[in-house]
Amino acid sequence: MLSRPGLSVGFSLFLSVNLILLPSFVVQADSNDRNTPLVRAVAQCKSAVVNLRGQKTVRLDEATNSQDMKQVNGMGTGVIIDPRGYILTNYHVVQGVKQIQVTTSEREKTTAQLIAHDPESDLALLKIDSPRLLPTIPIGTSSDLMLAETVAAVGNAYGYEHTVTVGIISQLGRTVQVNDDQIYKNLIQTDAPINPGNSGGPLLNLDGQMIGINVAVRIGAQGIAFAIPVNDAMEIASQLMAQHVEEQNAVRHGIGVATVFENHQPSLVVQSVEPMSPADRAGLEKGDRILQINGEQAVRSLDLHAAMLTANATSDLTMDISHRGKTQQVSLELVQHQPARKNEIAWQLLGLNLKPASSIEMENRHPNYSKGLRVMAVRKDSPAESEGIVEGDILVAMHGWKTETLDNLQYILDQPDIQNRDHFMFYILRERVPFWGQLQIASQTR
Repeated sequence: MLSRPGLSVGFSLFLSVNLILLPSFVVQADSNDRNTPLVRAVAQCKSAVVNLRGQKTVRLDEATNSQDMKQVNGMGTGVIIDPRGYILTNYHVVQGVKQIQVTTSEREKTTAQLIAHDPESDLALLKIDSPRLLPTIPIGTSSDLMLAETVAAVGNAYGYEHTVTVGIISQLGRTVQVNDDQIYKNLIQTDAPINPGNSGGPLLNLDGQMIGINVAVRIGAQGIAFAIPVNDAMEIASQLMAQHVEEQNAVRHGIGVATVFENHQPSLVVQSVEPMSPADRAGLEKGDRILQINGEQAVRSLDLHAAMLTANATSDLTMDISHRGKTQQVSLELVQHQPARKNEIAWQLLGLNLKPASSIEMENRHPNYSKGLRVMAVRKDSPAESEGIVEGDILVAMHGWKTETLDNLQYILDQPDIQNRDHFMFYILRERVPFWGQLQIASQTR
């Protein structure tokens, strides 16, 4: 029988030592010794970590810009940031994936919808449906991180679900360019082993709080990996949630907010108040701190936008605030969002029911247009119908102006020369194909 040189001798020696020592040395495990802060930190967070899988189509050879395509299996990780099923992850994990498969820590499997994303930061917001409220990741701060501080990464490393690796913070504030299109700034450098599949997962401190989102590794190097600081990541998550709320919800409060850190602790501070808005009528002022929203603690911008997910024009938003040094409770009577009224004008004059197209809908449609207005409905016998505009088209320009928002459209329709023209140009995108035509406002067609 062939054997590897030295293997049998070494193995036999190991067995012999154990046979001698085992009877006279019995280890009695002490739970206090084993249940370390690291163990408790991972246990506190793991239920809010999900594993992501899916297939995407990529070029066989990116270097030569080959048109030959292939299907590849992708994997990654996400963290639940809202109990209603909202998940934060890296955009590159889900980019181009038609069906995002999600596995929770309880091995429950479902699919996620891509809600919003930000290519510059490489972050994306997903949504899964669940019959119950889901556990959320405890959020820490990245403003007080220390070199050599112990950290742990949890993720779907090489498809091995909920893998835990440990390391330290090696450096802060790194700028990393991974390709011609993606540059990350202000990254946390760590030597915690981060592998393909870890992207989008949490970097944890010993208090069991997420202090970063794992994003990249240095190819060919050992012990060099990077994470997006949690303070940066949560502000982007807040913007993505705000975009989602605006697309789904037709009510407004009139507050501009920001997350402000004092002594490394976040607080939700009013930055602006829109005149004659619900916030203005409730007496809110710039500099007020929002302490609670509808009875729930509020410390970040995300908390305000998440509270608006289920709001409507018949509901109030109750806030506990610190106003001029005194704590008080105010109630905001929410009102219909202004774009809904602007849309009524577009319906009357053009016969179009429009809605801002999401970043997902606009992605890769046309190099000159990153935003537009999606046609939700076309009125029968209207100017739009006579020009062949149909539901699903994206209105991107009119009368020489881009129509990125309903405010843009309102401005164009308010121009005096619109009233004096028999026709004016418009441009739409149908899928990725541009079309143009000439419109008249309804009063000129009668």
